[in-house]
Amino acid sequence: MATMQDYSNKVTPTWCPGCGHFSILRAIQVAASKLEIPIDKFASITGIGCSGRLSGYLNGYSFHGIHGRSLPIAQGIKMANKELVVIAAGGDGDGFAIGTSHTLHAIRRNLNMTYIVLNNQIYGLTKGHTSPLSDTGLETKSTPFGSMDNPLKPGITALAAGATYLAQGFSGLQDQLIDIIVKGIEHDGFSIINVFSPCVTFNKVNTYQWYRENIKNIDEDSTYDSSNYQAAMNKLIETDGLCSGIIYQKNEPSFLDRLQGKDAKPLTDLNLKISKDEFENLLNKFK
Repeated sequence: MATMQDYSNKVTPTWCPGCGHFSILRAIQVAASKLEIPIDKFASITGIGCSGRLSGYLNGYSFHGIHGRSLPIAQGIKMANKELVVIAAGGDGDGFAIGTSHTLHAIRRNLNMTYIVLNNQIYGLTKGHTSPLSDTGLETKSTPFGSMDNPLKPGITALAAGATYLAQGFSGLQDQLIDIIVKGIEHDGFSIINVFSPCVTFNKVNTYQWYRENIKNIDEDSTYDSSNYQAAMNKLIETDGLCSGIIYQKNEPSFLDRLQGKDAKPLTDLNLKISKDEFENLLNKFK
């Protein structure tokens, strides 16, 4: 039986003590152990920032990419070998600033993989300036008189882009976080999980206590129907995006199923060699 220790590479994280990212790292490790994902079938890909260190602490294949580009890399890996369980991760700046376009198109493409946003509503690694998810009025080193921009709403943005699995978690709600990651990995399509992860060093407003006082736990509402798109959108609007749990899920064929069919072999298992004649015939088609 797999344990969470199997998914740790024994490297000590360098995050600040109390950082919400510790909880997300543990949740991924526990989720992987619950699903008993073979180490040689587990791949994690990250961008740049405090969140980018995540892949460096997980056992399995890992790739620490460039800023905002974890999703193109992760999608390429999944396209090449669909047998892998692929998890991409990045911060709110990574996914909703430089990588916004990749996030939107990955959502609507619905490739079978999981994207986890480590959302601390600030840029931590570059010492605390506003991100696209920072609240209006947040005072940071780059906005000493308060942010004047309206923040993007990741949940509403994801739903509008056609998400087939949208969940939100909080670093202070570990059991729920593990559950939504397990179900996100099991989802047959693209799962996006936005995790509220307090930055204890640079964001003194959106603290653990602040989230505990403001987040609405969907799991406590027995009447909530996560298959109802309108209800999901209403919940996000009613709570100003501050809700946790599985917000929306629907079943539809994933990208590779539509492209190749469910029984197709992974690209990595195919013989991709072609003869000289085949190659020349291919070139002739483009003359």
